[in-house]
Amino acid sequence: MNEFIKMELDEAKSLMEKAVAHTDAEFLKIRAGKASPAMLDGIAVDYYGATTPLTQVANVNTPDARTIVVQPWEKAMISPIEKAIMEANIGLNPQNDGQVIRLNVPPLTEERRRDLVKRVKEEAESGRVAIRNIRKNTNEGIKKLKNDGASEDEIKTGEAEVQKLTDAFIVKIDQLAEQKEKDVMTV
Repeated sequence: MNEFIKMELDEAKSLMEKAVAHTDAEFLKIRAGKASPAMLDGIAVDYYGATTPLTQVANVNTPDARTIVVQPWEKAMISPIEKAIMEANIGLNPQNDGQVIRLNVPPLTEERRRDLVKRVKEEAESGRVAIRNIRKNTNEGIKKLKNDGASEDEIKTGEAEVQKLTDAFIVKIDQLAEQKEKDVMTV
């Protein structure tokens, strides 16, 4: 196989792995009935005028399956953290006792579970779309190699390999989505 086609395939595989990892990270943010520090990922706090991730200004842990505790490293940060959690609109109400912020994770209702499953399906679809876009870009890159002396057979072989990669990574995303759906629907 042409070395340039091989480079295109390696690049595509790397990008597809990143797309799967991103989709998995998005699934972690969807709560599945039990408390997880990952639920607060993506929340940014105003830290003396600079927008800073919550995990860089406080310790986040889960003492039990229904509670998340946010312990700021500076007491002055309690109200900005509380405000950031409220603005993030994640469906949790912060309770401030002056030292730490507690977030009680209520049990999920059937309706809420169905909404979360819809969100899981949306995230999975955006992951599949990302992989298909990588396939499209890689195929275009391989076709351009015809000008650099790649034969038509090599190009066809390269495109077939890209399709195999695409199918494999879409299966991975489907498996992650199925696992997350099962996790969400488990009472």
